[in-house]
Amino acid sequence: MPTSARFAGPLAALWHRTGSASLRDLLRPPVDSVPVPPATDRDAWAAVDAVTLASLAARAGDDLGAPWPQPLQHDYSRRWRDGDRQTYEQAVFARQHRLSRAVVMAAATLEDAWLDEVADGVTLLCEQSTWCWPAHDDTFAVHGSVVPTVVDPFVDLGAGEVVGQLAWIDHLLAAPLDARFPGLRARLRHEADTRVLTPFLRRRDWHWLGLDGDVHNWNPWIHGNVLVAALVLEGDPDRRARLVDLVVEGIDRYVAALPADGAIDEGYSYWWNGACRTLEALDLLRHATSGVLDATGVPALREVVAFPHRMHLSDGWYVNIADGWARPPAGQPWHALHRAARAVGDEQAAAHAASHRVPGEPVADEQAGLGRLLRALTDDEWRRAPQAASPLPAEVWFDSTQVLVVRQRTGSTQGLALVAKGGHNGERHNHNDVGEVLVALGGVPVVVDAGRPTYTAQTFGPERYSIWTMQSTWHNVPQVRGTPQAPGAAFAARDVAVTIGDDGAALRLDLAGAYPRDDVLHWWRAAGLDRGSRQVTVTDAWQLSGPGDEPTTVHLLLAGEVRTSRGRAEVDALGGVGTAVLTWEPAVPCAATPRTLDDPMLADVWGDHLTLLALDVSGLGATGTLRLTVDELR
Repeated sequence: MPTSARFAGPLAALWHRTGSASLRDLLRPPVDSVPVPPATDRDAWAAVDAVTLASLAARAGDDLGAPWPQPLQHDYSRRWRDGDRQTYEQAVFARQHRLSRAVVMAAATLEDAWLDEVADGVTLLCEQSTWCWPAHDDTFAVHGSVVPTVVDPFVDLGAGEVVGQLAWIDHLLAAPLDARFPGLRARLRHEADTRVLTPFLRRRDWHWLGLDGDVHNWNPWIHGNVLVAALVLEGDPDRRARLVDLVVEGIDRYVAALPADGAIDEGYSYWWNGACRTLEALDLLRHATSGVLDATGVPALREVVAFPHRMHLSDGWYVNIADGWARPPAGQPWHALHRAARAVGDEQAAAHAASHRVPGEPVADEQAGLGRLLRALTDDEWRRAPQAASPLPAEVWFDSTQVLVVRQRTGSTQGLALVAKGGHNGERHNHNDVGEVLVALGGVPVVVDAGRPTYTAQTFGPERYSIWTMQSTWHNVPQVRGTPQAPGAAFAARDVAVTIGDDGAALRLDLAGAYPRDDVLHWWRAAGLDRGSRQVTVTDAWQLSGPGDEPTTVHLLLAGEVRTSRGRAEVDALGGVGTAVLTWEPAVPCAATPRTLDDPMLADVWGDHLTLLALDVSGLGATGTLRLTVDELR
């Protein structure tokens, strides 16, 4: 299948050994290429989950007769005017969610009212000037325009989501739409080809292809949507095979970049739209080739299935490195994780997914996209999955990202848990956080990472590190002689060593390389959890050269109600799970600074404030040691 000119990664190596026929001959015909029965299969649609249908019907019923959400040009242009990308994008999302609800109702009932609603939504998408989200469009950089350049469409996440949605609609409702709206599917296919498929074939300079080796979550997210569009919408067998071949090559770059331990440096929140998108696309490809192209044997893919439960702290709480939430939205496509876990035989990952499957509640909703909703509705094993307990492993070490997670014991949230991180400050969706420690009590973070605020144009521009949540000042790391850490892969942990045993685990590393100063000879940090004493300790030992006028402080960001006294702070954890006691020796002065949270992305997780505790170690001199202990108040 691969040629000498193409990228050859783990997928190409695996499939080369199959000695299979050409891709053109392997692919099932379009009508049978995706694993969801069309609406004309009435037996299948009579058996889909009734609870989920009822939930969708209630929301869809409210839509009928109401004006459709309308993305407006002046909101699109705000991305360049004042940095606001959310107003336009939320209108786009609302429109697509409404269409997804209508599609499912049309498939379930075949009623004219729902088919009319679908036709209206499809036409609105076809008439929308661009499918690209404003934060991604190159229209200004290339054309000097703050309106979409319709003759030069940019294929981004938004364009991928729309073309994928239209492909699922075409597959699902082909016959009833042809009967009631002749010509609509031809219009749909024209727009899909003009805006996505032809540009995808013509341009090979998309940054998300990863041709420069920088492969991130856009790669599988977009490729997966192009894959379903190519399988369903492309009628020319040779061109269809070429499209799919480019998708396979593109996803192979992402798979090749996955570390052997399955860690995602973008963090848990981005697993769903990176690694999970990869697993879903490869599952679709396995179906489209009748099982011939099967990637479940790739070791890194088997490991990446385990990443979500390895980052789990307790019900609703996760380790949030990079641009993640500590308490991410609960409505993830758990069925996709469950399906991937079944495919690779990972019982713990399947149990983690099933722990979110509540019998009698919907199996999915429209928020994650139409394709994901349809897969959940028609996955009988997911619908029947009994609720299980998340495995909560006792300790996890990701060597590739230098992240340690350790708790008191397997399967329990009781007591303290520690997260310690090395790494570097050039990671994807990076925060300047080399040496960060997080501490959870009863599975609820008390020494925390604030996480990501609402995205704006500033978030991914040259002013990213003027945002407070990205700065090391607001992370649990030292500030050396008034200097925070600097961004970039060169600013990294040194001499990282991990120790794991029955009595606990610890991480030791030198943070000196994370600071843009030449007078930091060493800053050793050792963070560990001792299961016997049920304590977390963080010991900082430093050696600086020369005099320094600015203060040196060790920072701790705390969630909950904080009380301080000499050498001590008490933190009443969120949710009433208990109180953590922080003590430090020597009893250096501390300053507690509340930070009001007015961004809903942050306030929805932490409440109305966080507190920054700054321990002033300047008085200990150029060479010194500070020992912090965290206990549960009992």
